[in-house]
Amino acid sequence: MSEISQLSPKAVWQFFDQICSIPHPSKHEEQLAQFIVEFAKKEGLDVRRDETGNVIIKKPATAGMENRKGVVLQAHIDMVPQKNEETVHDFTKDPIQPYIDGEWVTAKGTTLGADNGMGMASCLAVLAAKDIEHGPLEVLLTIDEEAGMTGAFGLKEGWLEGDILLNTDSEQEGEVYMGCAGGVDGAITLDIKREATPADHQAVKLVLKGLKGGHSGCDIHTGRGNANKLLARFLAGHADELGLRINNFTGGSLRNAIPREASVIVTLPAANVDQLNNLFAHFQALLSAELGHVETDINLFTESAELPADVMVMADQVRLMNVLNVCPNGVIRMSDDIAGVVETSLNMGVITTENDKVIVLCLVRSLTDSGRSYVESMLQSLATLAGAECAFSGTYPGWKPDADSEIMHVFRDMYQEMYGNKPNIMVIHAGLECGLFKEPYPEMDMLSFGPTIKFPHSPDEKVKIDTVQMFWDQMIAVLKNIPIKK
Repeated sequence: MSEISQLSPKAVWQFFDQICSIPHPSKHEEQLAQFIVEFAKKEGLDVRRDETGNVIIKKPATAGMENRKGVVLQAHIDMVPQKNEETVHDFTKDPIQPYIDGEWVTAKGTTLGADNGMGMASCLAVLAAKDIEHGPLEVLLTIDEEAGMTGAFGLKEGWLEGDILLNTDSEQEGEVYMGCAGGVDGAITLDIKREATPADHQAVKLVLKGLKGGHSGCDIHTGRGNANKLLARFLAGHADELGLRINNFTGGSLRNAIPREASVIVTLPAANVDQLNNLFAHFQALLSAELGHVETDINLFTESAELPADVMVMADQVRLMNVLNVCPNGVIRMSDDIAGVVETSLNMGVITTENDKVIVLCLVRSLTDSGRSYVESMLQSLATLAGAECAFSGTYPGWKPDADSEIMHVFRDMYQEMYGNKPNIMVIHAGLECGLFKEPYPEMDMLSFGPTIKFPHSPDEKVKIDTVQMFWDQMIAVLKNIPIKK
């Protein structure tokens, strides 16, 4: 047990401490899922796995609460695996190392997994508690939310009996969500040919790192730099004058995380290396002037590299630079209906180079189907102009707000009674699983809430300690105030 296990509320923090000790990045959640199944069995609870791998646990109502509407508490099991470059960590084998940093809990050099580990810990704490009043209760823990919402896509009708679903995947205390963006993954694939590296060339690796990164939904409007876009901007501006030839471009690691780092291996005439270093240093100064209020640790540098045997033929190099430079990224449109909320965005998340192709992975988000379709068409047009292929997959729906939501009114009134002010009723630009749950369970009433988590999907991720207590108090209170089933 780490130092966080002594924080309040102890039940929640102790479960979160256990969660941190068991590796559970996306696609590798089975060990944690088995731990949860064994916990439920020891508690004498009904626990099942559906064919997708989701965990569903049922707990009977406490005495006198049998007539309340059934509630489903929901969280996802997986976490985003991101680490600082100097951190040695295997997310499939090594535990997360949480620690207290003032008012926050964060992790040593990696993502913390508070997204959605705090929500999962609270669900398990409710299941373990003997003194919390609640009606018929189910806990749904889904797999693979961060890498494609596989668990939510696979959930079938008939597995859940509840009337109300409380999603615990929100990240700002005092904000309660009743709607979210939908999204789709886009992949642009450029076929490339190679030729022998010019004989008089020297190899250099251009590296851009130190950006804040973050969640491509929650943080897309903050003005943070995209490492892929910034490095592509340098290449587009200076490749010709320096005689650069590209061997490999690599950037980002997740399509739903703003890229923090990118690098490119280039060759160029040895006589131009000093000019390259000067221009790259000037580019750092330029970016610091443009982004310095947001990106305080931006770092650009060059290092020597082994001379590669080949480089991209010039025509394909030019196509690649143009695609990366012109590809839309960031906020496309703000919502007209909900002040301060992004309607449509795109994150150019991952660039990988193989021997005969370069793949650019993007994530499009939008509160509207038409907005999503528009950005899809932009990417398709870009690919067509570049002679590339563009494919879309993993489309998931948004969650349309319901102004008549009974549970939203219950939560709002309860919150005001507890704190003397109403919560902010919000629509979030991030993707929540609620939109997918609405397909097999269209009549289920839903809301999403949670503690304050900053910088999810990045190694700067942290959760504010006092808001975990508030989140827990709200969960206990809302379970007690669930309406009678008529």
